[in-house]
Amino acid sequence: MKSKIHHQPNGGNNVVSSNDNGCRSESPSPPLSPNRRVLRRQRRQTLFRASSFSLRRNLRYLLVLPMIYASGLLMCVGPFSGLVGGWVYVPGSVYRSPEIYKKLQVDIFSDNSTTVELSSLWKYKRRPKMPKPCPNSTVSSHFGLNRESSALTHSGYLIVEANGGLNQQRSAICNAVAVAGLLNAVLVIPQFEFHAIWKDSSTFSDIYDEDHFISSLEGYVKIVRDVPDEIMTRFNYNLTSIPTIRVQAWATVNYYNGEVYPVLKEHGVIRISPFANRLAMSVPPYIQLLRCIANYKALKFSLPISTLAEKLVDRMVEKSSETGGKYVSVHLRFEEDMVAFSCCLYEGGKAEKSEMDVIRQKIWKGKFKRRDRVIRPDLNRVNGKCPLTPLEVGMMLRGMGFDNNTWIYLASGRIYQPEKHLAPLREMFPRLYTKESLATPEELAPFEGYSSRMAALDYMVSLLSEVFVTTQGGNFPHFLMGHRRFLFGGHAKTVIPDKPKLVLLFQDMDVRWEVFKKEMKLMLGESDRKGVMVPRVRKINRKTSIYTYPLPECECIFHLSSNFSTTGNIQNLGALHPTSNIMNSARLL
Repeated sequence: MKSKIHHQPNGGNNVVSSNDNGCRSESPSPPLSPNRRVLRRQRRQTLFRASSFSLRRNLRYLLVLPMIYASGLLMCVGPFSGLVGGWVYVPGSVYRSPEIYKKLQVDIFSDNSTTVELSSLWKYKRRPKMPKPCPNSTVSSHFGLNRESSALTHSGYLIVEANGGLNQQRSAICNAVAVAGLLNAVLVIPQFEFHAIWKDSSTFSDIYDEDHFISSLEGYVKIVRDVPDEIMTRFNYNLTSIPTIRVQAWATVNYYNGEVYPVLKEHGVIRISPFANRLAMSVPPYIQLLRCIANYKALKFSLPISTLAEKLVDRMVEKSSETGGKYVSVHLRFEEDMVAFSCCLYEGGKAEKSEMDVIRQKIWKGKFKRRDRVIRPDLNRVNGKCPLTPLEVGMMLRGMGFDNNTWIYLASGRIYQPEKHLAPLREMFPRLYTKESLATPEELAPFEGYSSRMAALDYMVSLLSEVFVTTQGGNFPHFLMGHRRFLFGGHAKTVIPDKPKLVLLFQDMDVRWEVFKKEMKLMLGESDRKGVMVPRVRKINRKTSIYTYPLPECECIFHLSSNFSTTGNIQNLGALHPTSNIMNSARLL
């Protein structure tokens, strides 16, 4: 059988044989025409350029990614550096403040040329716009009830257990008043949880004037001392048998209305424990105002506290008569437990580290020994989480222009190694006093062993100082700053250090006193600028703390209560009797 011969269109002589059964091999592709050759070449060039661009881009990423990774290690430095046998040095991470102080000591003591005039220290003043009209905060009007019948329509009794220290408990009390108003409930005088750290067994009446608290909230929220017998009999007088609700942190109004209110209505009484930060800051205006009334009108310290606090203020005013009765209060958080909790190291070496480890284990058990817990004292310091030492506070204030004639009230607990750490501060500010040095041992005896009552004394003396200096975060400075903003028309006379900036300066062995002073002046100016910042509150969108930034909402208190007059507002605010120049000035604002 002859093979078939296929003639190619282009006249080529390529031949392929085929069998009789029709099985034949594939014919090759015909030769490309000139146009197709050009298209194929262009496609190859395009693909080459695209692949070259992609390669260049990938190479760029390959170069950039290691740089990003290295930067991340420098910022986070943490467990990885520990695995390779050592920590990576971070600027500002080493405590060298005593060396800097020794180097600059002569300049510090010889420089009194830039004395701060306390009366003219604060240059920026403005008053926030008060909301008009003030919201009606009475529960009865909100629920469409008249005042006479509102007592018959309460949804039940609210029991809360406030935890924490003095001002965390204060936050819980104010929030409890607001929640009671929100739920139209009767609030039982809050109970205080005994805390393992503060170890204060004080009750509500030991710290606050209970009668004043009840009467100040009359017409807004009903307060009782105990749950009525007819309710308690249903639970065999066992408080733990009462339905207890664990409310989520920063719970919203909708949460309380949807989850808590039905339980309250069903049982007639509920217990919320623990109760701290259990209400969101964004709430309706009439609820927000309940917080204001509770904090600035209803919470007045008990007679023993207010009596001794008044004496301490009078003594500070008398001692500082050379400066018009003006003094500076410093909240120093360099107590033993605070140093341990911060996981920071100073100049004690291995002995200090071992001592702090023992304290942490004693107070917080195994919290700091978990496997996933990486303790980095150096990074804590760089990030501004380490409490300032008395020496560092003294250098900062001298750099800002407070000279050695400045009268200072030191608000704090027992300082860690006080003889050693307080010495340089007293050298820089010899006119330094504490509640222990202002009061007699007999006057302080009833307060010994009660940390909240001692803190209340510090709170009142600091409240009426000309300048307040905070050195560490916490509830104490936040509440105090808010109270001072409230008293002084929105103007917070507070020094807030820039701690990340400070640690760099306190480690620079080449720093000159003139340079240090210049940086402190800038820090003081920035602190002053922030002191007049007032959040812009629109409807219910508040994100900041009402206790730290009480204006503009809380200014309505003066217009809602006839008890607030220009001659007696200090006493009614729960502060001291108007007997000093500082108090008189506060009364006029």
